[in-house]
Amino acid sequence: MSTAAGSPSREAGAAAAVDARVTDLIRDAIIRGEYAPNQRLIEADLSAAFSASRATVRTALLELAGEGLVERLPNRGSRVRAISVEEAIEILEVRIGVEGLCAAKTAASISDDDAAGLERLRARMIDSVAEGDLVEYSRLNLSLDNRIRELSHHATASEVLARLHAQSVRHQFRLSSRPQRAKVSVLEHAAIIDAVVARDPDAAEQAVRSHLLSVIEALREVSSAESGAPAAT
Repeated sequence: MSTAAGSPSREAGAAAAVDARVTDLIRDAIIRGEYAPNQRLIEADLSAAFSASRATVRTALLELAGEGLVERLPNRGSRVRAISVEEAIEILEVRIGVEGLCAAKTAASISDDDAAGLERLRARMIDSVAEGDLVEYSRLNLSLDNRIRELSHHATASEVLARLHAQSVRHQFRLSSRPQRAKVSVLEHAAIIDAVVARDPDAAEQAVRSHLLSVIEALREVSSAESGAPAAT
């Protein structure tokens, strides 16, 4: 017996889709820095900003709290969780192993069509940096990370990375908005794609490791410069 339009199951599915959309929008806004660390997240304001119900916004904030992007305050609502550079570096250190695994898995099993898709993404990333469109480059960067996770077909690693990436990506977004850093980063991403497309799991894993170690070093340098302290050697 078919499910009629307007049935509870269809309505629940539509509500879940709306919840996911609003969660994605708030997550992206936090990552881009539209909401600063420790900034209060007022449900009424978010409801108006994203044309969503208070219940949907509340659900989104609970989801983002589970991801470590939002902090729930007893009797005081929510705020953007402040993630220190030190914590971001620890997350990146964990990501080295898990992202390297995903890249290796992808390199070992990628199809010709998917390899061609990564090569097109590579070209777009290089063009965006050459044109100085660093917002587009950051978006493509996230697309590459998501695509390699997806193509790895490793559900556990993908779930771990989705959570870790959301927590550390705000710091990486700050780095990618610096033109000189983007010029370095895009070559590192190109090396990852080249290794995956060449179907070389060891090279893909090493390229990921080299890139994330480079990100860690850049974060340390930026943190030291902003604090006025000498960089650790």
